[in-house]
Amino acid sequence: MSTSRHPIALRLENAVGGDAKLLATVMALPLLDGIFPALVLAGALEETAGPFPVVGAIPIGVVQVGLLVFGGSATVAVVLAEMDGTRMERVRTILLVGGVLTAGAALEAAIAPTLASVLTLHVFERFAALVIVAIAAKTASARIGEYLPRPGVIVGAGLIASLDLSNPTLEPVANTELIWLAAGSAIAGTAFALLTALLAPHLRARMAIDRFRFGSAVALGLLALSILQLPVGSAPLLVIAVTALFAFEPDAGSGVPDEHAVAATDDVVAATDGGNREPDALGDAVHDPPTDESLDEPAVDEPLDDVAEREAGEHEADHADEAAETSGDDEDDSPLDVDREPWL
Repeated sequence: MSTSRHPIALRLENAVGGDAKLLATVMALPLLDGIFPALVLAGALEETAGPFPVVGAIPIGVVQVGLLVFGGSATVAVVLAEMDGTRMERVRTILLVGGVLTAGAALEAAIAPTLASVLTLHVFERFAALVIVAIAAKTASARIGEYLPRPGVIVGAGLIASLDLSNPTLEPVANTELIWLAAGSAIAGTAFALLTALLAPHLRARMAIDRFRFGSAVALGLLALSILQLPVGSAPLLVIAVTALFAFEPDAGSGVPDEHAVAATDDVVAATDGGNREPDALGDAVHDPPTDESLDEPAVDEPLDDVAEREAGEHEADHADEAAETSGDDEDDSPLDVDREPWL
């Protein structure tokens, strides 16, 4: 990639190509690999923080899943390093991908309760945490990711291990609240990608993507702990905030010249050289370069006799130079100086 060798984004770039396809694949990968349904079944979206005095309880699970699963360092790497075009073109692409992502997340959340009726959830939660740890390891290091199974394999193994056929009743169960939470997490990930695209001209020169990638891996590890019902609270979000702070380098883009500053400098240089200077109101005298006639004219204070003697001396010197040149040409053309063979 252009500015970051993100392991997951690089592998997908080689597979699909194109900035829009790459972004869609990166953001929709949790839906395709079964990571998002596993998080829905494990109850990751239902975690809340609070209640707070004014806003009440905050669905912190929605924000965490949106930023870490649909957003994350892979999305940042694609938006900053691979997406071309104008700012509005990038925004339209992200909105299009976000719309498809939101619909897919809502659909999988609608199916998840029906699937949960034939699963042992406390067993499946362990596999869901394991798949998040695997994603964190793949994000941190491509070498470690080569030795780990694919997320889809882990999710499939979790479905088999937690399958409960003692009461196989696949009745459709609709949970409207869960559908809204799933759609909200997709919207949170899309908003994160939009914010990154809008700030891309500043972030490209001032953000260390690899540093943000390692922080995202740590936050994913904490998210796995929260799935296992460990009291981590909002620690994943705090890690993301601190990581973004340390990955931002405000002095990194100081060497990039500003267009307005360059234009102002050009105006100052032009004014100094006289390019934009106009004659004064009193009238600046425009001095023409001296001609040959003006050089030959005598000075006002020079006597006429001295002028005549000077001109006569100049004419005599010119005639002497011409005579010397003529004599030199004659000597060069004389037969005595011509190289001849001995028999000629």
